[in-house]
Amino acid sequence: MQTLLQDLRYGARMLLKQPGFTLIAIATLALGIGANTAIFSVVNSVLLRPLPFDEAERLVRVYATAADRGIRSNPTSWLNFADWRAQNSVFDALAAYSSASATFTGGDAPEQIEGVAASGDLFAVLNARPLSGRVFSLADEQQANKNIVVISHGLWQRSFSADPQIVGRRVTLDATGYTVIGVMPRGFRFPLDQSKTDFWVPLDPQSATNQERGASYLNVTARLKPGVSIEQAQTEMTTIASRLEQEYRDKNAGRGVNLVPLHEALIGEVRRALLVLLAAVGFVLLIACANVANLQLARAASRGREMAIRTALGAGRGRIVRQLLTESLMIAAAGGAVGLLLAAWGVDLLVAAMPEDIPRAGGIGLDARVLGFTAAVTLLTGLAFGLAPALQSSSTGSTGKADLTGSLKEGGRGASEGARRNRTRSLLVVTEVALSLVLLAGAGLLLKSFRHLLDVHPGFNPNGVLTASVALPNGKYAEDARQAAFFQQTLSRVAALPGVAAAGVVDPMPLGGSMAMNILSVEGRPPLKAGERLATNSRVISADYLKAMGIPLLRGRTLSERDHADAPKVMLINESFARRFLPNEDPIGQRIRLTIAPNFVAEVVGVVGDVKHRSLDREAGPEAYASYLQVPTPIMSLIVRAASGDPLNLAVSVRQAVQQVDKDQPLYDVKPMTAWLNESVARQRFNLLLLAVFAAVALLLAAIGIYGVINYSVTQRTHEIGIRVALGAQRRDVLKLIVGQGLALTLAGVACGVAGAFALTRLMAGLLFGVTATDPLTFAGVAALLVIVAFVACWIPARRATKVDPIIALRCE
Repeated sequence: MQTLLQDLRYGARMLLKQPGFTLIAIATLALGIGANTAIFSVVNSVLLRPLPFDEAERLVRVYATAADRGIRSNPTSWLNFADWRAQNSVFDALAAYSSASATFTGGDAPEQIEGVAASGDLFAVLNARPLSGRVFSLADEQQANKNIVVISHGLWQRSFSADPQIVGRRVTLDATGYTVIGVMPRGFRFPLDQSKTDFWVPLDPQSATNQERGASYLNVTARLKPGVSIEQAQTEMTTIASRLEQEYRDKNAGRGVNLVPLHEALIGEVRRALLVLLAAVGFVLLIACANVANLQLARAASRGREMAIRTALGAGRGRIVRQLLTESLMIAAAGGAVGLLLAAWGVDLLVAAMPEDIPRAGGIGLDARVLGFTAAVTLLTGLAFGLAPALQSSSTGSTGKADLTGSLKEGGRGASEGARRNRTRSLLVVTEVALSLVLLAGAGLLLKSFRHLLDVHPGFNPNGVLTASVALPNGKYAEDARQAAFFQQTLSRVAALPGVAAAGVVDPMPLGGSMAMNILSVEGRPPLKAGERLATNSRVISADYLKAMGIPLLRGRTLSERDHADAPKVMLINESFARRFLPNEDPIGQRIRLTIAPNFVAEVVGVVGDVKHRSLDREAGPEAYASYLQVPTPIMSLIVRAASGDPLNLAVSVRQAVQQVDKDQPLYDVKPMTAWLNESVARQRFNLLLLAVFAAVALLLAAIGIYGVINYSVTQRTHEIGIRVALGAQRRDVLKLIVGQGLALTLAGVACGVAGAFALTRLMAGLLFGVTATDPLTFAGVAALLVIVAFVACWIPARRATKVDPIIALRCE
């Protein structure tokens, strides 16, 4: 212990003696360690942290599959779920649920809140207990009157001031009275991929939708019995699905079951991107280590005399290595401490910039696991950049003894360092350049991919459009006629507002995250083979929706107010629908049956352009458009095109127009259409931003590393350069000598980096759009950028070398 304290005291004195070196080394390491800690905090929260439920490893998502369409993660219908629940022997409990929204009244103003409608065994599956009161159960699911609700801790505090007497109190949701039976604890949330959940209500098994086996809208989560593996459960559920397929051939043909661990189902889409970012910051840290190791080697060269004296006085090689590693670990510890402060600030920036659909982002922070990771990275970093300089400084000659005479002479004259040390420094620079090129190639590919994505035309004009969502309460608008009348009156008022060029309604809204799948058939065609089915997405729109969105009408006519409930049913289709289902035919006048509504058979009256409804990076699929007057729905989005200026300026007047129709009806998701477009590419933008920042830092560190090596080389070769100049070397000869040395290292690093990038960027293939993972133009561009930066980094010390005065350089001779 006494020796360790002595090493620490001596190391501190030596580091304080060279404050410039110490501060640069600490800052470089802090940057690398801080970036790694910040990204690991995200990985820890999203990927590594267990789900916040008891024995979460037993929870699985149960998906329906559609072999004919290659789909492995579909929702299912209530009737199929009920059969799964009744016939399985591998689950303790099985729960079905879907997202729900409700208009909450009784507070200061009507509020649209988000929740879940679930089967009675949801809380049994999650093994979740309330903070107060109780949760609903299978018994509640079977009761005739199920107007009961469990509320979240947040809603309890926000709207009820944490009233301890809340259990048993009546609240109003969708103009219907509900009894609060329980309050969930702080932090409880389900589903975890839903941004906010304020309430949970029981599903009604007897509703018309739940009596349709083809009405697939329910998500299913289950808890495995103790000792049952997911493979065993998959085998049994496959057998059950096969049985149901034979029994209900018309609805279940080609339908199977796929079990996925709940944690995997939650984070599957973001895993690759986060691991790529974690690898990227790992590369940044390696480059930082290489830079500090180069600084250490330069510092060690200046301490050659000191090491020789210590050896002459009896210090063994192990003692010298320990002293130098102690100093390295002290630098690493300081860098880790500063990096932790940077990470705390960086985490806040990450959370602010993170897309809203990243699951479990709310738990991102610096916990014990993150601190342990930082401590481990700090220790490994200290060893990584300190070991090579320590071993070289204590290296021995062929006799096994330190070359004291040479070291003392070298220390006395300041001569150039040994060839082996030069090789090590050069190898570190080559490594920095190679790692930088891999990061630059990845950032370049993401940039090119993102540019291609932004160049995709969504099929509509988002500029100048305001959107706002309306969800009519079932209790107040149970009849189809009342729903249609509300939107008809609202559109009439909104369209008459000053500054409004056009107004329409739609459900679901483009890029809103929802799709409505329908089974279709074309009248007059022979029936399909057993197990075959045709499917299309559908939208319910108003007459001026196409005008408000700027969607082109290609053939026929658009919908109009004359297409009311008592008029013949009509529909529009898009180009993809006509191309896939009506090839080589005139689509106008064709009669199509859709499951969008009971017995809905409509004549095609127009063909419209394709719209990217799901996302910009997916091909537009078949779409059918029906009139909201003929297929009323309680949930729709207002689309308002401004005549000029910022569409958000219309928000207040649009809200007032809605409340003139119904004073208790709130609007939500009030924002420009461009905001939906931006949110649809938010993940890609986030990935690009982070990787670009890391690549820029890597490029800067590589440039500093090259500059440091060349600058140090110039210092060490001053005597040689003086001789060359004295013998007649011209300025260009000196420039060529110095710049050539740096570019040789750079080109070696570029060659290694290109080979590594070709191998590693293939892992990013799933993150790219419109560009291959080995795009030659991107690779050539980043290689050229690195060479240019290296040239500039070499030019500065090279110019200094041309100013060497041979008389001064040779004075010591």
